[in-house]
Amino acid sequence: MTDPDVSFRDLVHRARRPEPDPAPVDVDSAPEDPRRLVLDWFADAVEAGVAQPQAAVLATVSTRGGAAARVVLVKDVDDDVAFSFSTSADSPKGRDVAAEPRVALTFSWPDRGRQVRVVGAVEGSPRDVVEADFRHRHPETRAAAIAVRQSDPVPGADVLEPRLDEARARLDADPDLVPDDWRVLRVVPTTVEFWQGTTGRDQVRVEYRRAAPGEGWSRTALWP
Repeated sequence: MTDPDVSFRDLVHRARRPEPDPAPVDVDSAPEDPRRLVLDWFADAVEAGVAQPQAAVLATVSTRGGAAARVVLVKDVDDDVAFSFSTSADSPKGRDVAAEPRVALTFSWPDRGRQVRVVGAVEGSPRDVVEADFRHRHPETRAAAIAVRQSDPVPGADVLEPRLDEARARLDADPDLVPDDWRVLRVVPTTVEFWQGTTGRDQVRVEYRRAAPGEGWSRTALWP
């Protein structure tokens, strides 16, 4: 148990601070397309041993009112600099983006002193991409996705286990089964911002912006 007299601020002062050492960002020589810099920074995070560097916070406008955010695992960044993740259309985030496709996506790699912030809109992927994504998942994960809708209350074991058994049986009978509600969603950005910190207080921010998907990118250095 934490000492009840210890405040949040006390704990913050005790926390380990990152000591990033990546090469500084040269704004003038940054690539014209943000995808190259996304891949370079992602490769750096992988080589540095960052756990699950593909994890990003997805922020949406909640269908229940207000804002909502959760961590998703990004599956790909394509040539249009679209960031893909998968989910059920019936999940809270699936319902959110169906009602309001404008979203924000943020990667944070503190030990590298880096963040990537993405603002854009969600689009769906073709059915063949959706089917390939679902079939690539672990069998138990597929069974769970079929048996219970994401974010529903967990039913008792007397209800849950028969549902899972039924889902496993369906997959055994039809290994290519893909539920109709499965989606691979693409965050197509209008803005991608790269933030680089250091062990001091120096920061570099580079923003890429385009008026619409498919158009060229402008690149601007932002004051920290």
